[in-house]
Amino acid sequence: MSRALRVLVADGWYHVTARGNERKAIFRDGRDHARFLEYLEEMTQRYGVRIAAYALMGNHYHLLLQTPRANLGAAMKWLNVSYTIWFNRKHRRAGHLLQGRYQAVLVDGEGAWLGTVADYVHLNPVRIAELGLGKKERSAERAGAMPAPTPERVTERLAVLRSHRWSSYPAYAGYARAPNWLAMAEVYERTPGWAPDPCRRYREHLEGQLSQGVTERPWAQLRARLVLGSEEFWRRIQVRGDRAEMTELRKLERRITWEDVVRAVETVKGEGWTAFRDRHGDWGRDLALYLARRHCCLTLAELGARAGGLRYAAVGQAIRSFERKVKRGDLRAEVEAAERRLA
Repeated sequence: MSRALRVLVADGWYHVTARGNERKAIFRDGRDHARFLEYLEEMTQRYGVRIAAYALMGNHYHLLLQTPRANLGAAMKWLNVSYTIWFNRKHRRAGHLLQGRYQAVLVDGEGAWLGTVADYVHLNPVRIAELGLGKKERSAERAGAMPAPTPERVTERLAVLRSHRWSSYPAYAGYARAPNWLAMAEVYERTPGWAPDPCRRYREHLEGQLSQGVTERPWAQLRARLVLGSEEFWRRIQVRGDRAEMTELRKLERRITWEDVVRAVETVKGEGWTAFRDRHGDWGRDLALYLARRHCCLTLAELGARAGGLRYAAVGQAIRSFERKVKRGDLRAEVEAAERRLA
């Protein structure tokens, strides 16, 4: 079977999923889940994607994200490769972690489609046979062959939904603090009666679906395994023709180069690159490495070559040290000033 095309769209919304090779676990413990979320945060910084919903399961994950730069392929390749390398090292294994390419569906950002997919992502932790919502059970329930869930069953489902730490639902519903990189506004705005209390309304909206018993899947209206949306949205995508799988944004984004980063840092510091690059204890070089790692899609070795011949290990250490300083609050103003010049 030929592989599915990728429809790469600036500001496009996508439901993305990937499954473990041979359906084996890709998250074995809480540290694995937490590390994957750290990579998600870094992906938002490095590739500019906006993540609206996620659910990490034992042997697969679901994401709902937007790509302002139409760079889904580059972002997902980085995410999956980075996590696989980390996972293999941690668990002392080798080989493929994920089964083939990730699956991506372009979602119509207008109307209710986005909210429907977010609901689907958030309900994944309870779509299991143990809670009476496996594939067979859902089919039978939709056909009217099963009674409505008992109050005890509903309570059980709600407990699982609310306590699943590795989903964005607890943040949406107010059960947990939302990470600062989670883009929640678009999903909230598609919740019926969302204002003025979107958190409460979304909680009532989603948990009400479990009380009713049937949790519908949106994929019955999927077109060509690629697109979920209205007829008009589908026609607009078809017009793209042979542009369906383009190279990562030749024309829809202005790539930030190493030279752009250096000029931004020079402006912030008020002196030229060669004046501070090799100065002992100066933060200018490390600021450039930190920004370029986030924006330029360069490897550590490539950054080292541009920064005067540093070894990749030294580059990685410099970036990690700089990140710790920024998290403490040191140099945050300088980072923000340089970022403004790169915008």
